[in-house]
Amino acid sequence: MCGIVGYVGQRSALDVVMGGLRRLEYRGYDSGGVALVGDGTILSAKKAGKLKNLDAELAIHPLPLSHTGIGHTRWATHGAPNDVNAHPHLDAASRVAVVHNGIIENFASLRAELEASGHELLSETDTEVVAHLLHDELERTPDLSDAVRAVCRRLEGAFTLVICDAAQPDVVVGARRNSPLVVGRGDGENFLGSDVAAFIEYTRNAVELGQDQVVTITPDEIVVTDFFGQPADTNEYHVDWDVSAAEKGGYEWFMLKEIAEQPRAVADTLLGRHSIDGHLQLDEMRLSDDELRDVDKVIIVAAGTSYYAGMTAKYAIEHWTRIHCEVELASEFRYRDPILDRSTLVVTISQSGETMDTLMAIRYARQQRARVLSICNTNGSTIPRESDAVIYTHAGPEVAVASTKGFLAQVVACYLLALYMAQVKGVKYGDEIASLIAELEKTPAGIQRMLDEGDQVRKLAAQLAGSRSILFLGRHVGYPVALEGALKLKELAYIHAEGFAAGELKHGPIALIEEGVPVFIVVPPKARDQLQEKIVSNIQEIRARGARTIVLAEDGDMDVVPFADHLIRLPKVPTLLQPLVATVPLQIFACELASQLGHDVDQPRNLAKSVTVE
Repeated sequence: MCGIVGYVGQRSALDVVMGGLRRLEYRGYDSGGVALVGDGTILSAKKAGKLKNLDAELAIHPLPLSHTGIGHTRWATHGAPNDVNAHPHLDAASRVAVVHNGIIENFASLRAELEASGHELLSETDTEVVAHLLHDELERTPDLSDAVRAVCRRLEGAFTLVICDAAQPDVVVGARRNSPLVVGRGDGENFLGSDVAAFIEYTRNAVELGQDQVVTITPDEIVVTDFFGQPADTNEYHVDWDVSAAEKGGYEWFMLKEIAEQPRAVADTLLGRHSIDGHLQLDEMRLSDDELRDVDKVIIVAAGTSYYAGMTAKYAIEHWTRIHCEVELASEFRYRDPILDRSTLVVTISQSGETMDTLMAIRYARQQRARVLSICNTNGSTIPRESDAVIYTHAGPEVAVASTKGFLAQVVACYLLALYMAQVKGVKYGDEIASLIAELEKTPAGIQRMLDEGDQVRKLAAQLAGSRSILFLGRHVGYPVALEGALKLKELAYIHAEGFAAGELKHGPIALIEEGVPVFIVVPPKARDQLQEKIVSNIQEIRARGARTIVLAEDGDMDVVPFADHLIRLPKVPTLLQPLVATVPLQIFACELASQLGHDVDQPRNLAKSVTVE
């Protein structure tokens, strides 16, 4: 979750590192810190709270010019978010500085060992033990890379480490196990970062790091080994977006920018995936047609918003392929001893490609011989590398902690997978697939319409800013939309919000309805199994009990008009595609309501963008 930056080159390391941290602050904002290599010592500054606090500290106590440095923005695990626990952590001699993402599971025993040998540790973190272990190791070997490898062999858990050494001023060393780290290759300078946003201003050439690898960067060299010093293979790639994509572009919030980018994100995810006759061609699909024909069960594994994308996808996969599909929370999946075999396709969904729960689910599934396909937005991340196949979404960088365009792009990628499997298995003809693709290609225009009509939702948010509780109802694919709408409100506005399957109301949740409580209802198109009629009855039930009904219904649906206190019209689309347009006003509503309440929309409390710990 934490954001990490490392730099060595000819520029001001402080400028590079602080710029990278600002672009990574979505990964954690409990505290921030930097360490620079000075004349034979480490110069550091760190402050609790957001990076603006660190900026203020540096303005009062500026650090001298240095060309080598590391930085960190923290999402707290071990130890409270205060100045002492902020990274970087130094050894007693101020020779080495360490920043860390992840959890070192055996830190308690290592700390006890260090304290028994006379080390005095100042913080409550698991990270500080690494600095002190390196201090001892560097007394035995003068080379920082060798010392890092030796220490890594002693560590258990998940970690990314980035380290600088006052005795080696032109070197920064990184290491990773079950936690993200990527290298940026420059000209006379090199970079390390939790993701490419850390250095995208300076280079778009990146190097993937594999599991249990150590990387040493100097201004002119990148050397990658395993934890035992053996040379390791690397894969270099070019990032297909630039620094402007990671900036706000005039919007008040990154979230607003990313909501506005959704028509493009959906269009780009569809781009180049099919021929004129509707034949799908998924270039990243490394599973053969024969392997896919053997699949008789699909299990979607994901967390948070990605889980709701998976719930949406279940309807399409089963309807279009006639294959049984389950959707599992990544954090629960491997602990319930699921039944997997070679005919099971496990589909994992992760925007960052580093979600730890999902990554561990992948490893479990592969141990059980299941095939694994990942849907991901981040090239070079761990989850696609450890999967048998991948479908990349092309949403561009998503900086706001609350996902928006990532959700829609994931749903589209899932639909492409469903249609591809239907094509391979022969359960859909080419003209049927072409027709469905044509409908998908219309959805960016529908999304744009919802954006253009967003003012009505913003006005509604202003009216409802004093609400203590807001409920969301949906049926069929409207049910995961309701869940996602409630999640956005919880993430951003910090008020009680829940999503329900509308048919479950009378089985308990209707007890929550009281006078004036706002309820969003996603009404399915009329064509789907009389569900529209049933949900109109649900609206009548809650309105009779005093609910304030906010109804999302397609153009031309007049049945809902008498029972809607507020009516939000949706473009007419096939039922399975309705989430792509119905989700948008719920995103706008949550963003506006949070703004009305004075919250930081991009960095909601207690959350971070990429959950890299279990």
